[in-house]
Amino acid sequence: MVRLTCLLRRKQGMSPEEFHAHWRDVHGPLIVSTRSGSHVARYEQHPRPLSEYSGDDDPGYDGVTVQWFESMDEYRAHMAEEDFATVWSDITGFLDTERLEFVVTEHPRVVIGDGDTSPCA
Repeated sequence: MVRLTCLLRRKQGMSPEEFHAHWRDVHGPLIVSTRSGSHVARYEQHPRPLSEYSGDDDPGYDGVTVQWFESMDEYRAHMAEEDFATVWSDITGFLDTERLEFVVTEHPRVVIGDGDTSPCA
């Protein structure tokens, strides 16, 4: 299992409310409806609470998204689908892609929780 984790910032000029509504009501359903999205085993949106903003010009991250894939091949296939262009077009419409931070990782080593007592490395 691999995960794509992205730290998201909204496009300049978009309010936090507009960002979160688009992410939840437009982008999420778009992912679900595409062939590209069929390669995703799990898709999570972790929105920043609106109460945590200090105004529309707040420079912090607006949320984190996590997409799970069964393998690196599935991750690559997700982006190789023709309709990924539609997904990317939507991304560029509401995210600041110049400040998009992401990492692809393997299954985590659980340090605390889920009954795992394996030592940290």
